[in-house]
Amino acid sequence: MKTNVEMGDIVVLIDSAYRKYLVHTSGKTDKIRGVGVLDPSSLVGKTYGKKIELGNKLFWVVAPSLKDKLTCVKRRAQIILPRDAAHIIMNCAIESGQIVLEAGIGSGSLTTVLATAVAPTGNVISYDLREDFIEHAMENLRHSGLDGFVTTKQKDVTLGIDEENLDAVILDIPDPWDAVSHAWNALKVSGYFCAYSPLISQVELTVNALHQKPFIEIKTMENIQREMIVSEHGTRPSFDMLGHTGYLTFARKVLQL
Repeated sequence: MKTNVEMGDIVVLIDSAYRKYLVHTSGKTDKIRGVGVLDPSSLVGKTYGKKIELGNKLFWVVAPSLKDKLTCVKRRAQIILPRDAAHIIMNCAIESGQIVLEAGIGSGSLTTVLATAVAPTGNVISYDLREDFIEHAMENLRHSGLDGFVTTKQKDVTLGIDEENLDAVILDIPDPWDAVSHAWNALKVSGYFCAYSPLISQVELTVNALHQKPFIEIKTMENIQREMIVSEHGTRPSFDMLGHTGYLTFARKVLQL
């Protein structure tokens, strides 16, 4: 682990309110809340883990974690949250070296998680109908240093999938049931399917479509998360519970039922 920031490093600045700013030291100037314009190269030589003063504010300088990168994603569309992304990684058994397809790149939040998981020898193939979403997501990925693990296509996944022998197909689209058959054809045997759906009616249509193909281990889950606030005066649940975001439906490809 490096002790000091070097040119080309990606670092995270964290203020006293735990607001985070992802900064590429060899990148463009950045605007930091309460500070103004920051020359990223001015961070070179700073010590990781220590506080620095920028303007009249203090910031910790730390190496970016995956969660930091997700927190700093610039949004143009609703993102899949870290709690759901973690379940996708586990339930689809995604690991280094795999080839994974996602449809619905959005702001690139899930793409960031998938690219981190398949690196350094795997690849994420991302379909999206909107060129502006692809461009915005890829800018986020470049900012996180992960764009080299992602290939994008402006394509409708419900009309077909070009690739074969995929390890996983993950859909964040309004009508995932229309892509189930294409997903089965594109997956390798034992590969995983996942669909993220805000509405239970979408889940029902997707599960019905899954039952029409040789898929097993079909299940749907909802993740509801509550933080516990621990202080010297006692412990209580947070009043800001993370409630419903969406349903995750998983399945696994076999050759016959």
